[in-house]
Amino acid sequence: MRICLLAEGCYPYVAGGVSSWIQMLIQGMPEHEFIILAIGAEKKQRGVYKYTIPDNVVEIHELFLDEFLLRPGKRKSQKKLSDVQRDTLLSLLRGNLWDWTELFELFQEGSGYEANDFLMSDDFLDIIMELAEDEYKNTPFKDTFWTIRSMLIPVLNLLACPIPEADIYHTVATGYAGLLGAKFKHFTKKPFIVTEHGIYTREREEEILKADWVSPYFKQTWISFFTSLCHAAYEKADRIVALFYGARRIQVSLGAKMEKCSVIPNGINMERFAHILPVSESPHPLTIGAVIRVVPIKDIKTMIYSFNLVKQSRPDAVLYLIGPYDEDPNYYKECKDLIKNLNCSDIHFVGRVNVAEWLGKLDMVILTSISEGQPFVLLEAMAAHRPVLSTNVGSCKEIIDGFPDEFGKAGEVVPVMNPARIAKGILNIGSDTAHMRELAENGYRRVDKYYRDSDFLDQYKKMYEDVRKAWQESDLN
Repeated sequence: MRICLLAEGCYPYVAGGVSSWIQMLIQGMPEHEFIILAIGAEKKQRGVYKYTIPDNVVEIHELFLDEFLLRPGKRKSQKKLSDVQRDTLLSLLRGNLWDWTELFELFQEGSGYEANDFLMSDDFLDIIMELAEDEYKNTPFKDTFWTIRSMLIPVLNLLACPIPEADIYHTVATGYAGLLGAKFKHFTKKPFIVTEHGIYTREREEEILKADWVSPYFKQTWISFFTSLCHAAYEKADRIVALFYGARRIQVSLGAKMEKCSVIPNGINMERFAHILPVSESPHPLTIGAVIRVVPIKDIKTMIYSFNLVKQSRPDAVLYLIGPYDEDPNYYKECKDLIKNLNCSDIHFVGRVNVAEWLGKLDMVILTSISEGQPFVLLEAMAAHRPVLSTNVGSCKEIIDGFPDEFGKAGEVVPVMNPARIAKGILNIGSDTAHMRELAENGYRRVDKYYRDSDFLDQYKKMYEDVRKAWQESDLN
């Protein structure tokens, strides 16, 4: 079977998280061929991979959003938009577009209707004028023009992307990757699967509401725009997969059809951590670890503030930040400056390491992210017999507290951006060795039963077989 995986902003350019999931999926199915269609932000990423590409990856296609900005546009006479096409574009910008058929056909490769030419046309200006009169009366016209143009450039250019030859198209997010998957489904009629690790629409909404680069006048416009991209993927998908039950509820609330939706949790290789002994009973400093990328969404600053409070009660405590710190140099510097300003000792940036070799050195693993899906780091820590603490994001509460199940708590779930509660949770876990071991055993048993990689791979193998068989038996092939 030939499977095209569509990835945005992750594999193979970024390590960890969704990228680790993709690598595991590909390596776990050597009997299948995979095509990677990777969407990146900047063309300087081309060919710069953080992973050794498995042998069963037969093609890699790379698309970079900044290249679309460099494509010249020409102001020329071309066929006028129909009323339906015009209304479809307006629906896209207003966040209520479900049926993308008109846009798929209009901007497909070879249609003669070039995206950047359209953005210099009278038709585009008419659309901006209508939006300005109806919704942006108190906003400078030039701001409306350039905002809407910046939204449409990547999307309309992506709609001209050539379609790789595959038996199944599988996107690991909605967004731009999900839009391309929907387009491929539209033209090939072949099976299309959506897996969401987090809820893309909600994640973009959180980012936009906090972003300084988005004018308050256009925050809702951007949110509505990404909602329309989500609709494209949900509408065309044959199957929609969430990693946990809370995410599936959100997908349905956003318009995904319940009968398409299912839950397949992440899985890990338990044997990789089988050599790790439980937390030592001999006296030793309270050793805390965080397996993270040093980027804002992981909220390392709150972690630092929290650890500073922990040190007041446990001066022996040590914090190791395990993972890359070169993805956002400015944020890394801000974190280092914060540590210096707080005069907080015993915080160490470890960098990239073999996590399985490090977990045995820790008493607990913590995560203070402001957004997550179903983090591997918690599952791996629990497989290594370590208690965990996490902010209440994504599936972290299900992982730690159960959903519910027959096992007890594996650690502490705390509010986002709350150093006092996070510090209290760390101290509760580390109150004595017996308590840490009890929490760790609960977590180990939960992961061993519900989060094994063999189960995860078996479910996807079956899904691939089922959707392909359904397609072969239908009138679409």
